[in-house]
Amino acid sequence: MTEIRTDDIGFGNLKLLQDPSEFCYGVDAVILADFAASICGGYRYAADLGTGTGVIPFILHHKAGSRDSRYFGLDFNEGSVGLARESSRLNGLCEQIHFGCGDIAELAGCASAKAFAEDGVWQGAMENGGFDVVTSNPPYFAKGSAIPAEGAGKFRARHETTADLDGFLQAAAKILKRRGQLFLVHRPSRLVDIFESCRRCQLEPKTVRFVVPEAGQAPNIVLIHCVLGGGRELKYLPQLAVYDGRGSYSREIQKIYERI
Repeated sequence: MTEIRTDDIGFGNLKLLQDPSEFCYGVDAVILADFAASICGGYRYAADLGTGTGVIPFILHHKAGSRDSRYFGLDFNEGSVGLARESSRLNGLCEQIHFGCGDIAELAGCASAKAFAEDGVWQGAMENGGFDVVTSNPPYFAKGSAIPAEGAGKFRARHETTADLDGFLQAAAKILKRRGQLFLVHRPSRLVDIFESCRRCQLEPKTVRFVVPEAGQAPNIVLIHCVLGGGRELKYLPQLAVYDGRGSYSREIQKIYERI
């Protein structure tokens, strides 16, 4: 049995429980949380689809949440949800950040989003007209695009299984309030698919930021901000470089991690 790890991830001394044998969060989750915080400014109700062990809700709550903010993280993996709940307890955030186990594909296809979860945060958001903000770091690889060469948990985190890209976006549109905001991190190679899916779900892409390993290189990550029922106007932000060319994090990444 793998020993569960308690990581001090910074951001106001947040702690996160992780199972090293399962998928552990990376820089894409951190920059997504910062991207969302920089645009949304704050929120009353937020949801994270495919939350894993909950790193995005914890960081976004730290950066943009308040005592009255409520966040709900949803994931298919019961083990990850259990760790996320324990992290919420460790961080003293049991009231603000809740987690639940459920299938994104079922949420996308359900007749009533309100009936999907009995959790108090979920019900509060539905009674408020939906979530103000939805975040998601969905699996990057389409179904059938690669051969599994890793554990089941890691494979599900990287590859579409029960829910595909359409399913994640349909689920987001179902639970967002009108003019609610979606924040997504994905691969640039899927950008056309993402935009097509977004418009089918009335999620209008509003802001895009490409992320490059180093300045001058091709992007390998894309950050996307959409508004449910938003007008048609797309803005591109300057590229974000992860490394400085000398093997260290760039100054902007260090600021995002709150190290400077």
